[in-house]
Amino acid sequence: MRAEYDFSKARKNPYAKQLQKQVTIRLDVASVAYFKGLAAELGMPYQNLINLFLRDCAAKEKRPVLEWVAVPPPAQGGEREVK
Repeated sequence: MRAEYDFSKARKNPYAKQLQKQVTIRLDVASVAYFKGLAAELGMPYQNLINLFLRDCAAKEKRPVLEWVAVPPPAQGGEREVK
């Protein structure tokens, strides 16, 4: 390796902004903990792992399966039934 490098003629990567986009996303604590644990096992940042997972889902055109669970109506008298 050189002791010093000359970057005076260097130019920015014109495709850098297309590579990644910063977004804000709200994830529940359990999901973040899962990916952090898995990422620690694999030795990589958890954000990269989440990105790889989402990219794989997009490439395979996976769609989430949403199942809504019916909640029973409250018991008479305004009190909920305790099970």
